[in-house]
Amino acid sequence: MKNFFRIAGMIFNQPLMVTDAMLDQAAHWANQQLSLNILNLSVSATGAKMMEDDDYPSAQAARGDDQRRQAIADTGVAVIPVHGVLVSRSTQLNMCETMTSYEQLRSQLNTALSDPAVEHIVLDIDSPGGSTNGAFELADDIHAARAIKPITAIVNFSAFSAGYLLASAATDISVSRTSGVGSIGVIAKHMDISKRNEQQGVKVTTVYAGAHKNDLTPHEPLSDQSLQFLNDMVQGYYEQFVGAVALYRGLTADAVRATEANVYFGQKGIDLQLADRIETPQMAVNRIAAEVQQRRAERNPKPTKIAARAQAMAIQNQL
Repeated sequence: MKNFFRIAGMIFNQPLMVTDAMLDQAAHWANQQLSLNILNLSVSATGAKMMEDDDYPSAQAARGDDQRRQAIADTGVAVIPVHGVLVSRSTQLNMCETMTSYEQLRSQLNTALSDPAVEHIVLDIDSPGGSTNGAFELADDIHAARAIKPITAIVNFSAFSAGYLLASAATDISVSRTSGVGSIGVIAKHMDISKRNEQQGVKVTTVYAGAHKNDLTPHEPLSDQSLQFLNDMVQGYYEQFVGAVALYRGLTADAVRATEANVYFGQKGIDLQLADRIETPQMAVNRIAAEVQQRRAERNPKPTKIAARAQAMAIQNQL
């Protein structure tokens, strides 16, 4: 139960960069697990596989290390999965759900940057978004890293909200015809359990010092002060989100705001300059491996026994 309350604390009263559908699902889960009988959920919103359970490089140590290392040596491509809900720390991972931590992604990114065999980094993204905590710091790291090695975000098949923030920081973004990008917005929910407490005969008395110490308490209806506090946080993170995407993608802030946190699929995402090309995930990794092979051939023109496509196939199971 203690773990459930910790996770509930990550869901409510926090600005999140996640799709509304995903947040509703999380709130429903919390309602069931904690028997909250939530009667009010107020929303303060925006201004407006290939490899499922492996990661690079931690899974290498567990299994397939030699094969993975050989694939990287052959292709020069490191694939980093960005799957499921995004959280700030690995200790917040729920092994029953697909989640990825910013902490884990930073470790994988740094390992790929320092590995001389890696010439191109791929972010394999399939995420509805997640926590604001740590997202902007990691996005800045990805943006800085692309000056060292090219980084391609392959949307396989969703890069929404915080997932899109990370994708936008990459050198370029590939989407398939059915892959979606966007949801550039911030959302928060407040949990009011005061009616449940009343029905159960529970009265909570809080003694506090400092006018804001009791803001966002779930044991009382949301006050105007608390609503203003929550809204200010959401709007502040939204401005950061808009500014980051505008910087990373070379867009105006007005153009980013004009998306109104909508999601866009395939060509529509490219039309709005939220992505760069349409290709399937496997086509994308084949192209990247061929480009690496071409650069290697230019550096060392002697004949090679491994064709570019054969090298690309060596990492087909990494996406």
